[in-house]
Amino acid sequence: MDFPDFFSRVPTITLHDPLAVFLGASKTGVMNYCYADAVKLAGHSCPTVAGAYLMVRRGLQHLYGNDMPTRGGVEVYLRDPRDQGTTGVIAAVATLITGAAPETGFGGIGVHRRFGRRGLLHFDAPIDELMALRRRDNGRGVILDLDTSVVPAAREMQVLLPRAVAEQANEDELDRFAALWQARVEQMVIRHADDPALVHVAEWRAAA
Repeated sequence: MDFPDFFSRVPTITLHDPLAVFLGASKTGVMNYCYADAVKLAGHSCPTVAGAYLMVRRGLQHLYGNDMPTRGGVEVYLRDPRDQGTTGVIAAVATLITGAAPETGFGGIGVHRRFGRRGLLHFDAPIDELMALRRRDNGRGVILDLDTSVVPAAREMQVLLPRAVAEQANEDELDRFAALWQARVEQMVIRHADDPALVHVAEWRAAA
């Protein structure tokens, strides 16, 4: 696809999915997710999609360290209701990567519901920050928040954004708007991918 070149330079996320091995989709179960996967899911690239991707990535790094994370082995908690603002978009990206799903997810196999993903994604969670992750095997948790003001929009966007939204922008203005929009995303996922000011990470004591 004709994605911006920087998509290929965004850090990837690698997990092991035991369900993929069990059902023969993969011999190793190793799943590699990239930013373009999140973009294809959402249908667009924006600070919210980028922020969700980075939060999940940083959260898994915190919980697993040098070990490979287990897909389906993490519960995801979101502070806000599912229909508020961009919560649904963030949830979709989190589900894509971790496998954690709401009541519509895969229910599992057999009487013990092995490999189940249903009910691992929670909304209206009692947390102050945007997202939290909890490992199912040991109960360790991490809490995450996003501060997109660390990478502010270009000043030109104060004029271009309202014109683009109102369908008043000409072709050149629309091209400039799109370029500046993606330039901001690029700064987030490349230069600030590991910036603690952009994604706040802290141990979640209440998770266990």
